[in-house]
Amino acid sequence: MSDVVDFRGGDFRGTVIGKAEYRQQAPAPTALDALPPPAAGFTGRDEELDRLRAALGPSGPGGGQAVLVTAVSGLGGIGKTALAVRAAYAAREAGWFPGGVLFVDLHGYDDAPVTADQALESLLRALGVEPEHIPATADERAGLYRSVLAEREAVLIVADNASSPEQVRPLLPGTPRHRVLVTSRDRLAPLGARLVPLDQLTPQAAYELLDRALRIADPEDDRVVEEAEAASRLAELCGYLPLALQIAVALLAEDPGKSVEELADELGTSYGRLAALDDGDRSVRAAFDLSYRRLSAGQARLLTLLAMAPGPEVSEEVAAVLAGTEEALLRDLRALARVHLVERGNHRGCWRMHDLVRVFGADVAAGDAGARQRLLTHYYRWAGAADDRLRWFPGEPEPERFATRAEALAWLDRERAGLVAAVRWEWEERHRHTAVRLALCLCAYLRWRRHFDDMVAVAGAAQQTALSSGDREGEAMASNNLGIALRETGHLQEAVDAHVRDRHLCQELGYRDGEALAWNNLGGTLVLADRVEEAIDAFLRARDLYRDVGYRTGEAQVWNNLGAALAEADRVEEAMDAFVRSCDLHQALGDRHGESSAWNNLGVALTKSGQTDDATEAYGKALAIRREFEDWYGVGQTLENLAIEHRRTHRPAEARAHYLQAADAYTRANAPADAARAAAAALTAPEEPTGTPARAAPPARTTDSARPSPRPPDAPGTGVR
Repeated sequence: MSDVVDFRGGDFRGTVIGKAEYRQQAPAPTALDALPPPAAGFTGRDEELDRLRAALGPSGPGGGQAVLVTAVSGLGGIGKTALAVRAAYAAREAGWFPGGVLFVDLHGYDDAPVTADQALESLLRALGVEPEHIPATADERAGLYRSVLAEREAVLIVADNASSPEQVRPLLPGTPRHRVLVTSRDRLAPLGARLVPLDQLTPQAAYELLDRALRIADPEDDRVVEEAEAASRLAELCGYLPLALQIAVALLAEDPGKSVEELADELGTSYGRLAALDDGDRSVRAAFDLSYRRLSAGQARLLTLLAMAPGPEVSEEVAAVLAGTEEALLRDLRALARVHLVERGNHRGCWRMHDLVRVFGADVAAGDAGARQRLLTHYYRWAGAADDRLRWFPGEPEPERFATRAEALAWLDRERAGLVAAVRWEWEERHRHTAVRLALCLCAYLRWRRHFDDMVAVAGAAQQTALSSGDREGEAMASNNLGIALRETGHLQEAVDAHVRDRHLCQELGYRDGEALAWNNLGGTLVLADRVEEAIDAFLRARDLYRDVGYRTGEAQVWNNLGAALAEADRVEEAMDAFVRSCDLHQALGDRHGESSAWNNLGVALTKSGQTDDATEAYGKALAIRREFEDWYGVGQTLENLAIEHRRTHRPAEARAHYLQAADAYTRANAPADAARAAAAALTAPEEPTGTPARAAPPARTTDSARPSPRPPDAPGTGVR
């Protein structure tokens, strides 16, 4: 530009002032290193970082086609932005994006999210395009954006907090040399992106985040290490959610005198845990509310109903019962899953939600007084039908819904956690009778699957509910089941007390068959408590009562149990006679599973009397029936008895093989201690028998280090109600 101004030819009639404007051509400023700082205390995402590095690498995973878009998705507060920023720093340091890194926050869940044309304007400015050269329409901006990128070396575009594919699609470059890394609460599958879903931290990673972030505030702050147990509880109360953990750190940092235990107690006892997880700048409730406000009315209602469901997972069947309809159920569930407010559970057709989302859903619930009642009615109906199938004998009426034991067990397995939790709900007076009966329907199943802790909880809750509502019949039946559960968990005196309580109640109510069952189950516990003579007397009383009321199934069980007590008292001939009577009665009744127990116990008695061939035959009959019923614990017992029999007859190879098969069966039966014992016996058992026989008491847990002897007879046939 010339610095000379030519005024020739001008007509000036007064003072003239000259004004000049100089322009200098220079590139507009760029923002190609605009990443926010890394999150404090970041930890526990090694696997996800590896997946992002693989996707962002120059040649794509395994040297294949490059991945244009990678989408990190997850619940609000799960740490998506922190992970994306950390991955972007790593990619830049690796030299994969010499053209720079662009960062844009799309505010997808705010009241006024960033539109695509606004995002493009921001990115074009960051790329150095002068404002006056940025077109007015979104399509024109997208074209210019791709053209500018085409002239540059590889650039990484980080689009944070997107709420829909439409927000992101215009930001995609025209060449795979550049990459896009998106974070969203939605899965954004329509983008054709490499999906990286993000879950909550592991307990260990959450603990490390608390410690690291707190030490950033004060390197000398060792409260987390000094209160490790309380810190673990605090992490659990935060749901292992990074946002909640960071807020907890801020609350501790601003109050150096507060212990970790104090904060954990505050969160644990706070009526509104989400309200407590607020440091004035960040709030877990606010993070969830951003997602909640975008839900339709039906989706919002379903979320609150799922939040009140019992158990950690909710089946679609139960969700439909809570909602009162199946209309649009799957559509709404999938919509909730897309924004990570629910996710698929461990069982097919089941869904679960994060602990803090459950709290949020319960807090915002409008309430549905009929939902819990519908669920209780539903659970009672089908748990009762499943229980009927498990107890069914040929010739009896077919139970409702479940055609086979396998179907009944599969339903109970899927719904177990919800059923157990529903029993323990605080029910109104008018629903307590049904809640107690639901508990009674579960005990045979819980014992079969060896979920003894659940059995104690269910039976104990039913006993207390029945007692508080004056339901003496229900209390009696629950006391019976509680006694069985306590026996299985080794609380023998408490089990005795429960059976005595059951007996007294049945006597008061005039229930002679219930009294017989109480005597029967009391006898089984007395055997384990080394009170064998008292046990024999209890079994004889039960036998006589069953005969008086004509209940042959109960009598068949008692003969088996009496035989086990007689064997423990070394009255072997009498024991064998009792087992034979039990076998005959069970056969006549068509109770093949009961028959298998009697055959197994008869084998034990035959071995004690030296009748090896007959014992082996009895074990074989028991094993065949137990396999038919998939009674894996019983299979393990009988295989272990056969292993001991092989050792007694100097066949160590066969003995080891049967021990190993027994260990496998015990494992399938959820009995790890028994599995470990059988596996150890396979490795360490001597080839020659030495010592004295182990005691034959049901179900004594003897090691096999002394003289090989049959496993004790089965536990007494316990009638759960």
